[in-house]
Amino acid sequence: MAENHAQIKAKLISETRRRFEAEYVTEKSDKYDPRDVERLQQDDNWVESYLSWRHNVVEETLKMLDESFQWRKEICVNDLTESSIPRWLLEIGGIYLHGYDKEGNKLFWIRVKYHIKDQKTILDKKKLIAFWLERYAKRENGKPITVMFDLSDTGLNSIDMDFVRFIINCFKVYYPKYLSKIVIFDMPWIMNAAFKIVKTWLGPEAVSLLKFTSKNEVQDYVSVEYLPPHMGGTDPFKYSYPPLVDDDFQTPLCENGPITSEDETSSKEDIESDGKETLETVPNEEQTALLKKLNPSEPTSKVEENEKGDSKIKSFKKPLSVFKGPLLHISPAEELYFGSTESGEKKTLIVLTNVTKNIVAFKVRTTAPEKYRVKPSNSSCDPGASVDIIVSPHGGFIVSAQDRFLIMAAEMEQSSGTGPAELTQFWKQVPRNKVMEHRLRCHTVESSKPNTLTLKDNAFNMSDKTGEDIYLQFATPRCETDYSPP
Repeated sequence: MAENHAQIKAKLISETRRRFEAEYVTEKSDKYDPRDVERLQQDDNWVESYLSWRHNVVEETLKMLDESFQWRKEICVNDLTESSIPRWLLEIGGIYLHGYDKEGNKLFWIRVKYHIKDQKTILDKKKLIAFWLERYAKRENGKPITVMFDLSDTGLNSIDMDFVRFIINCFKVYYPKYLSKIVIFDMPWIMNAAFKIVKTWLGPEAVSLLKFTSKNEVQDYVSVEYLPPHMGGTDPFKYSYPPLVDDDFQTPLCENGPITSEDETSSKEDIESDGKETLETVPNEEQTALLKKLNPSEPTSKVEENEKGDSKIKSFKKPLSVFKGPLLHISPAEELYFGSTESGEKKTLIVLTNVTKNIVAFKVRTTAPEKYRVKPSNSSCDPGASVDIIVSPHGGFIVSAQDRFLIMAAEMEQSSGTGPAELTQFWKQVPRNKVMEHRLRCHTVESSKPNTLTLKDNAFNMSDKTGEDIYLQFATPRCETDYSPP
């Protein structure tokens, strides 16, 4: 059944590409950005997002692509940068991304009171919306977003139905599948008639995504830690610019090495388990390394050391999916899967593989630094080698879908040292455009559901590996699924 579904999807994608090229591009090539046309031919996920939003009806999908692509060229979406937006518009703090809802979806804040209806500035405001959505789409690649329409302290001069309709169209046509819901907070009664019109724009299928809330109901969708005080929340966040507001990634607990040397107050259980978790660099030629390890001519102490390392590795599950970046391959590709408290498997692994010819420095950051220990979180990886990073909840904290991790990586000069002092200096000097970034979401696997699978040697011929609910024991050779971005 799964294979049949995949074949049908592939056929629809192929037909959409062929017909769009033949029926639209040949006649309207000057109305599209060539980069969008090229991406359509290469990015299956992008094509599928349009198909899915149009219930796999190719004819309707083609019309949607035509409208979307023309808009993208008109507003120059592919060329939008921070400098494309007037500085005053960024400083006012009316539109930005910050925090997560209870389902782990990013919050897109629209503070309506800062918007004054003005035809002279409406294009710039639309570009700001497009700038944030395109920026988010490139980073999260399909993860839904929750729009927070904050109407508190809003007067009639802030109500601009043309602007509201544009925002609706962004999710209805331009960024299909990205809308999780629209949370409307503290709507004045005088706007009831206006939002009846908004419902017609959304259509019957999407109207259920509108959530009208007051201070009492808004917490059904967003926890207090990501709500400002005027919504009954405790989020201390204050908007300011520059720099651009982004995920608040910080250094997690335990930069490097055993906890025993850094946190004397840790429990005995923490000390014993953390003492076994050390930085390991494993060459890609693993089978060769294993043969060498078992060579009787090797010193006994070295064999014992490797066996000790192997026992640690076997206790963890290896994620199958791999994000293939220009400097590092990162596994898992999108989500860190933690076991439930009941299962006792609360820790998880991130595997970094250096695919360059130089040493790559890396840092791990998180939006919840008080909740996690990450070892190592600031180190380097030799050319062609891999590093295993252990991530574990700390102090009884519970893993949340709202938590995020950021992997930062940059190539180092061959002559550079890799000690703590050298790495600190390196990160102070490395240009921002030389840093590779990749984000990971968090997910908890329920103990009642099977969440691991030990694959036998002949299982590596499987052609369709889906989701992070399948794991591979570290004792077996590595297997990759390409999750490279377009």
